[in-house]
Amino acid sequence: MRHRRERLRWVTGLLSALALLGPAVTASPAVAADTQKSTRVAQGPVTWSADLSRVDADDVNVSFAHGALGLRRTDTRVTATTAGERGYGTQVLAPRTLDRPVNRVRAELSARTPSGARVTVEVRGRSAEGTWTEWREVEGTTAVALPRTVAAVQARLTLWDEDGRARVDGLRLTADRGPGPRAAGAAAAAVSARVFATREGLVGRTTANGHVIQPNDHFVALPSRRGLSPNGSGQYSVRVCGPARCETAPVWDVGPWNTRDDYWNPSSVRESFKDLPQGRPEAQAAYESGYNGGRDGSGRLVANPAGIDLADGTFADIGLADNGWVTVTYLWTGGSAGTSFPTWGTDVRVREQPTTRSREVSRLPGPTRVTVSCQVHGERITVEGITNDGWAYLPDHGGYVSNIFIDVPEAWLPGVPTC
Repeated sequence: MRHRRERLRWVTGLLSALALLGPAVTASPAVAADTQKSTRVAQGPVTWSADLSRVDADDVNVSFAHGALGLRRTDTRVTATTAGERGYGTQVLAPRTLDRPVNRVRAELSARTPSGARVTVEVRGRSAEGTWTEWREVEGTTAVALPRTVAAVQARLTLWDEDGRARVDGLRLTADRGPGPRAAGAAAAAVSARVFATREGLVGRTTANGHVIQPNDHFVALPSRRGLSPNGSGQYSVRVCGPARCETAPVWDVGPWNTRDDYWNPSSVRESFKDLPQGRPEAQAAYESGYNGGRDGSGRLVANPAGIDLADGTFADIGLADNGWVTVTYLWTGGSAGTSFPTWGTDVRVREQPTTRSREVSRLPGPTRVTVSCQVHGERITVEGITNDGWAYLPDHGGYVSNIFIDVPEAWLPGVPTC
């Protein structure tokens, strides 16, 4: 971090020196005309072909050989439990930064899918501030409408293939801006719900995003892939509050019970079970009121009302000794006013006031992305040789974190007002 800050100061100084050399040069009429032409062109669609050959840590159980993508093995399941479909693999493709704002995406898939196999394409968008929309499946050649205008698009390919014979030869994506929102709407609070939590356990097994579960791990599972973070990231995280305290944890697995139940979304955009109200998991409705004959989406008799699974570390840290009710805030659903930043560090405490003596209100178990609404000068602390008295207020967590843990070069966060 210190090196990045030094580089930033050097670049800032260079730009200031260049600014002193003289007034800006006025563009010639020909250049101006070219600029206007570029602006007109940039309003149309942009099309690109995905690079399927790049398989890395974000991907699960896939390999690229002989010009096509396929499964490495057929016994991998969509969740760390043994209940998910067998023959699962996924590739998270590199995001494409665009030169124009877009809000809808089309996909042209070239794939060989034997009987019983299928391949899905999901897309999401990243705003200029760095926040992602949820994943949405592209069906055929119909464009997927994103909930807001975005500056980058990413695709995710998923293979469902028990025999291991499906092959993906190519993927072509087209993004443009159609009717609908052109910018983010007014700030809104993130969705919260009171749901039943169960302990995931399953140390040594692999989650839906490729993470191998460790003892005392910190993550959660939700019953939909729409809010599944890539391995190692906290792009989709929840704040889960139990009897003792709250913790912020990333969504790294799918479950419990269902795999297509994004119950935190409004019924109008919910993937399945659209007749249930927002915030009510299908498993809870099945268990408590006999919804769907008391069974989950796969036909299993629901034995508890769970809407979230907690890894062992998260389960213990929030104070649960047994399965029980918790309050969960789905942080990516909020439009909290502020600026999005990445964080670094492990078990970072979020404090009620900008001092280490203040009460802990939440915790960031690992690197994630947070919204900062303002910053203040508080207690001066030193971490790993870095000293700073700046503290960032995180509205989604209701407290302050030292600016040291905001992963940017500057000690005082750029563009963030004083509280």
